[in-house]
Amino acid sequence: MESARIVGALTRYAGGDLELAEDVAQEALAEALEKWPRDGEPDNPVGWLLATARRRAIDTFRRRSVRDEKYALLAEEDTDGGDGHLWDPDRIDDDVLALMFVACHPVLSPEARVALTLRTVGGLSSEEIARAFLVPVPTVQARITRAKKTIAAARVPFEVPPPADRKERLGGVLSVLYVIFTEGSTATSGDVLVRKDLAYEALRLARTLAALLPGEPEVFGLIALGELTASRFPARTGPDGEAILLEQQDRRRWDRTAIRRGLAALGQATAAGRGLGPYGLQAAIAACHATAASVAATDWERIVLLYEALGRVAPSPVVELNRAVAVAMASGPAEALALVDELVATDRLPGSYLLPSVRGELLLRLGRRDEARGELELAARLCGNERERRVLLRKLEDQ
Repeated sequence: MESARIVGALTRYAGGDLELAEDVAQEALAEALEKWPRDGEPDNPVGWLLATARRRAIDTFRRRSVRDEKYALLAEEDTDGGDGHLWDPDRIDDDVLALMFVACHPVLSPEARVALTLRTVGGLSSEEIARAFLVPVPTVQARITRAKKTIAAARVPFEVPPPADRKERLGGVLSVLYVIFTEGSTATSGDVLVRKDLAYEALRLARTLAALLPGEPEVFGLIALGELTASRFPARTGPDGEAILLEQQDRRRWDRTAIRRGLAALGQATAAGRGLGPYGLQAAIAACHATAASVAATDWERIVLLYEALGRVAPSPVVELNRAVAVAMASGPAEALALVDELVATDRLPGSYLLPSVRGELLLRLGRRDEARGELELAARLCGNERERRVLLRKLEDQ
């Protein structure tokens, strides 16, 4: 529970050496597991862990025969005797925030940012991260190791970026949390549609970020998007894990508490008066679904307008494809098919199952069944998630 705060504080004490901070934190925990059952838990467990880990760091510097200013400073300050007074409550928030910005630094690859964030800020083990993204454990471990070495080689400072740079860097942090949540809400591969633990971890980290940066509306936009999307989790899968499409979901099973939290967070994002960013606009779209009594009663015209705004703020072929789906619901499949065919003509989503899946559905609604079958067969071949593939195959069987 205190992992990010402890590692963050130790990284500051160790002059930005993230790898050393993690190592001595684990050594301190191992010592606690040995001593606490025998001697009793200290009054300030976190402070005890920090003091113990900090002494371990000093021992490491001694073994390295380091005699620079950093070692001297650490040695001079080691006067607390292990009573936990090293814990500086005024620096906790800064330490966690700095840890998030370091883990999501632009010098790292997107995959490395995700892995390092989940490891250092989220406290997940390499095994848990590997299970979540369906990659081998050694792959995750290699990403984390390379990320730490890259940060050290690039001399990334352990600090919260100055205000002038924070907005740009904040976008990187939010994008990492968005990737984690998206993979959790709709897994790109495997036999499970929703990985709730991963999605909820992204939400937890987003809430932590909001507590540290309460004046950033896009953080609340991301929280709103996560809460409103997660509210549908109970109805998105059946008893055996099969995927249930939006129009077939039992909306009585949607989590109304999560919807209220999402709408409240969207209200905070809107109240800033700066206009909604990409995450806030996606949250506004999710709010249209969350507050509608049925698919037919959904305000599809508003959703189309919101997707148009999102396309201007954060243009992408996926946004255009989603806009086409909304246009189909608002104005009919013929107009939507023209938008999808433009994406096909420009080859803007190569290798994605989403494009043939949507195109096949539109062709079905237009009565062009033979063409639709070809698109759905292609979508099924391209789809990496077994649960979504079964939905596509069921559509083919129904033709």
